[in-house]
Amino acid sequence: MRSICFYFQVHQPYRLRTYRFFDIGDKHNYLDDHSNNMILRRVAEKCYLPMNQVLLDLIQKYGASFKVSFSISGTALDQFEAYNPEIIESFKKLADTGNVEFLTETYAHSLASLKSKAEFTRQVQMHSEKIENLFGQKPVTFRNTELIYSDEIGSMVSEMGYKLMLTEGAKHILGWRSPNYLYNSGTNPELKLLLKNFRLSDDIAFRFSQQSWKDWPLTSEKFGTWLSNIAPDEQVVNLFMDYETFGEHQWAETGIFDFMRSLPEHVFSLTNFSFATPKELGDSLQPVSPIDVPTPISWADEERDLTAWLGNDMQDEAFDKLYELEEKVNACNNEQISKDWQYLQTSDHFYYMCTKWFSDGDVHSYFNPYGTPYDAFINYMNVLSDFIIRVENCSKSVKDDFTGFKDAVSNIADKVENVARKTAKATSKKAKTTFEKGKKVKFEDIKDMSDSAVKKLVKEIKIEELSATLRDAEKELVDKVIPNLSKSAKKKYYEIEKEVKKVKKSDIKRFKKDIEDRLKDFWR
Repeated sequence: MRSICFYFQVHQPYRLRTYRFFDIGDKHNYLDDHSNNMILRRVAEKCYLPMNQVLLDLIQKYGASFKVSFSISGTALDQFEAYNPEIIESFKKLADTGNVEFLTETYAHSLASLKSKAEFTRQVQMHSEKIENLFGQKPVTFRNTELIYSDEIGSMVSEMGYKLMLTEGAKHILGWRSPNYLYNSGTNPELKLLLKNFRLSDDIAFRFSQQSWKDWPLTSEKFGTWLSNIAPDEQVVNLFMDYETFGEHQWAETGIFDFMRSLPEHVFSLTNFSFATPKELGDSLQPVSPIDVPTPISWADEERDLTAWLGNDMQDEAFDKLYELEEKVNACNNEQISKDWQYLQTSDHFYYMCTKWFSDGDVHSYFNPYGTPYDAFINYMNVLSDFIIRVENCSKSVKDDFTGFKDAVSNIADKVENVARKTAKATSKKAKTTFEKGKKVKFEDIKDMSDSAVKKLVKEIKIEELSATLRDAEKELVDKVIPNLSKSAKKKYYEIEKEVKKVKKSDIKRFKKDIEDRLKDFWR
């Protein structure tokens, strides 16, 4: 019997409040409690509570035949306890069934594995203890933040005693091989690896409601048919995704909950697949071959690398400056400083500084509190500047009057401005180079933009002009634009469909040029 392994990542960061330069040295409360509370309650209502109930109903219906696994970040657990304990209780009900495995990760959903072995190990241990205390399970399977993995990280995970780890089935690593097998680390053969089937996972997580997708709408019966067509010797299909897929990324109106409710029925009737947890697969399967990953991979973006978090000078500067403090933070032995240090490590802070807007814009805009990556960088560095003052004072390395820090903070502020300006210039230059090489932006290029970028663009265009311009456009372009219109714009589009046929070609040409001009400004 072959297996489907469902793994859901549950994470919410502690978002930072707007922290200005003049707050440095005066205000030490960094978190936006109002936004964190509001967002957590919204996601709980739309995703966590209803989806937990769907899974509980499925387990009660199918018994041991249906199983799933979770990793819940420490920052999410802390917010559950602070803002909505009902979420914890709903996960405990799932844990009590015996059909759900809870994995361990870094407590702060951090990138510590890339910088500090000691901090990485500390956070993993802290998270493992939290999971065991809450759900009565001692985690035996590890997943790193954003499925980040490399040979070096695998060695650290193996040293901590873990025998199984999850990561991405990246094409550039697997080559001709399929992700639908159990593998092991090329440098630590005892560490087994389950690899995400990114195509089938992303069909659910990203493409489910995308009406321009050739396979839309996705039904559980269709998905079951795809599974039945997988080569019979392939052992396991790993469906790894953010839990917020259900109800938040894909709203209830898309039918995502109904899809999950009916999926097991079609899996059992159309295929020879069952459902299993990562631990069960690690215990029952043997690796087919080792894989070598000299450079870290992740499950993020098209590149499956680290550039979502560490892809520009702003991110690198913030990341390096943060981890320079590790030794002094530990020397402080101060509970509040340690907690702030931990929350400042959350990968989302660096993600918000990402300048990869267009190919992956939908993902990078999810609950992003900042208008631009530069705003994210400046706000974070202001917070970090104050944190440095507190750490230095705590470790007794400065005088009480903070004389040395005024200059230090001023230097950081100057560097922040220089790095932001340098990154902005580099980004602008990259875009300009693209256009100057003869890649002149055309109206038809809209079909290659992300959905979120299209949504922002069409908001700036009169629906009458857009409708006229789409009159003779290719189907792929129309299918890209229409789903991204607002409800009112979409209604208007269909209402004036007949009138659009009367628009002169000369007017359409003019509308098209106006849109292309907007498009150039928008991308620049």
